[in-house]
Amino acid sequence: MLAGSVGNLTDALAAVVAADPECPLSFPSEGRDISVRELATASGAATVALAGLGVEGGDRIGVLSRNSPDFLIALFAAVGVGAAACPLPLPTSARDLSGYASRLTGIIAAAGISRILVDDRLGGMASRLAEVLAPVELIPVGSLTAAVGAGGPPRPHHAEPGELAVVQFTSGSTAAPKGVRLTHRNILAGTAAIAEGLDIRPGEDHGGLWLPMFHDMGLFGTLAGMFAGIPMTAWSPGAFVRDPARWLRGFAALGGTMSPAPSFGYEALVESVPSEEVSQLDLSRWRVALNGAEPIRMAGIEGFLEHFAPAGFTPAAMLPVYGMAEATLAVTFPPLGRAPTALWVDRDRLAADGVAVEVPRDDRRARGLPALGQPVRGVRIRVVDEHGNEVADRAIGDIEIAGDPVTSGYLTAPSASPAPAPDVDGWLSTGDLGFQHAGELYVTGRRKEMIIVRGVNVYPEDAESVIRDAPGLHRGRCVAFADVAADGAECITVVGESALEDPADRARLAADLRAAVSGALSLPDVAVRLVGPDDLPRTSSGKFQRLAARELTREAAHLDA
Repeated sequence: MLAGSVGNLTDALAAVVAADPECPLSFPSEGRDISVRELATASGAATVALAGLGVEGGDRIGVLSRNSPDFLIALFAAVGVGAAACPLPLPTSARDLSGYASRLTGIIAAAGISRILVDDRLGGMASRLAEVLAPVELIPVGSLTAAVGAGGPPRPHHAEPGELAVVQFTSGSTAAPKGVRLTHRNILAGTAAIAEGLDIRPGEDHGGLWLPMFHDMGLFGTLAGMFAGIPMTAWSPGAFVRDPARWLRGFAALGGTMSPAPSFGYEALVESVPSEEVSQLDLSRWRVALNGAEPIRMAGIEGFLEHFAPAGFTPAAMLPVYGMAEATLAVTFPPLGRAPTALWVDRDRLAADGVAVEVPRDDRRARGLPALGQPVRGVRIRVVDEHGNEVADRAIGDIEIAGDPVTSGYLTAPSASPAPAPDVDGWLSTGDLGFQHAGELYVTGRRKEMIIVRGVNVYPEDAESVIRDAPGLHRGRCVAFADVAADGAECITVVGESALEDPADRARLAADLRAAVSGALSLPDVAVRLVGPDDLPRTSSGKFQRLAARELTREAAHLDA
């Protein structure tokens, strides 16, 4: 990593500029490119301007931007003056501006934000937000960089490694936002671990991504590539969602070698590129396809590998990984050059007994769990029971992490419940359940999403996998969660997207889904609700929000009552 020996983000950028000043950062969806030298110049001018506005070390500054140069300029300007940058989510719909403003208000309160740096091209939306976010000041990034070269050298501020640099709000943050505190040390250690784990090669590699840069995978994926000295290209999330095939053609055309995405992104590519067109693509240079940010389905991996083999995509390029914002993204990587592998286990024993028992993959109870590798440099993991004691190989427990890239805690609104923090030994609970086997990590689900019906544990993924291929279900989209039936009994509810309009067809589909889940999991109490295509709530990274879906169905049931 070119910037691996420096102590703060400003110096890291300077090291990249010294090594290759014209290394490009491209934003095709915006039609804008910027070199690292131009980024350093523009962010330096913005640093001077922020200092002139009275911004001081320890302040927290919001960053509201699409994937564009303005995002990076704002981030480096904030840390350059000694403040902490707080990337803010963008609205999912122009129609939801009032609800979006309410969510932003929660984040602003949690972080103590008094100023927000805004992408110049969000002017119209920013004007409407300014009315409801007052007295928070919204500052266009362009107004800070207009006097490039006229403001003199940036105000000197040499951030210490332990100073707060970024507050990364987790993708599930809603009514009670939770901001991950990340220091300069955390970020540099995390991005260095990514560069080492992926063997990023200046002069050979070109990174590309479409995830929003306010999301941890988008932000730290971009910074890891940039600090390692390779060109980075960032499309907008909307460009990918509207036409995944076009994104893939663009990535292939620029000779992209590495890109991260959630599992659903790879499945969307399979759906969008017809089999007869695959051979027209050249994906032979794509050597690292990181797959993370949500539970990974082996069926999805295998479907992608089979579909794009004629384009020259090699199985060893697919990298199922485990990470989170709390670790500055990367926690475990499998070894490079190995095709994805899985452990096929008895799903009933997994849920009921908390142990991974191998079964043949064609067993009706088999659940395939991808091997997620070993900890990246600087990260330690352990799996513990409810008393904090490490469990045996293949025993299910809580996954905990520690190390230089791992946060020291969270920022929350004063009225919110205290967020968990690392214990006295530095171990932080991830909230995920899993086990270790042969030195590798396997993740089985989120503890808070575990379904318990009449004393029986059920992983939501098990219910969802049973019905994902059901005819009538829109693109296999469904979620399962614990709920309470009308008579007060515990039950499992499945919500599926469907484009069916005829009431009889919808009733038939609901009955089929209910019978499939009930039969496969031996559960008598299964409720099914159908919603329209794209109605299931998602996080900023695109993964489905089971608990948010539960609240929506409860609200709908209340309105129907």
